[in-house]
Amino acid sequence: MISENVTGADNQQERLQHISDEIGYYLSGFANGEGSFNISVVKRQSDYQRGWKIVASFNISQRDPTIPFLFQKTLECGTIRFRRDGVCYFEIRKIADIDQIVREFFNKFPLKSDRQAFRLKCLLEVTSLMMTQSHLHKAGLKQVLVIRESMISNRKRKYQITDVLQDPQRLYARLT
Repeated sequence: MISENVTGADNQQERLQHISDEIGYYLSGFANGEGSFNISVVKRQSDYQRGWKIVASFNISQRDPTIPFLFQKTLECGTIRFRRDGVCYFEIRKIADIDQIVREFFNKFPLKSDRQAFRLKCLLEVTSLMMTQSHLHKAGLKQVLVIRESMISNRKRKYQITDVLQDPQRLYARLT
């Protein structure tokens, strides 16, 4: 079958055509139960203008490496790591891959859980901001942090919005 779509890495519809419905829905269901959609804030004093790095990620982990490797093979991106405790960890942190590949995959194979679908929506909103580099400015950074706060989390955040938004020079002086 010949497609009328332009071929190439930028055309995600072409890129995802190789994924069968069986594998796609299986992986989507797996991510629905075991996947993690995250926005992290990492303190960086010297190499970031505002003193903070925003890290967006999608990951899954399992003791048996079969599913993590299947995710990597199917999505054609991401990294595999093995933790010291023997757990295999698949992760996508590259913003363009999240913005394009993860977005297209879950558009084609939607999550069923409202909670996970909401977390994915938040992740994709943040990656859109990061693709335009809005997060590098105070207003965009604040928008990212507000979205991050809306991502329901059962643990206490190490850094609050006020910590991240204050002047980096004042923060650095307080920490030293």
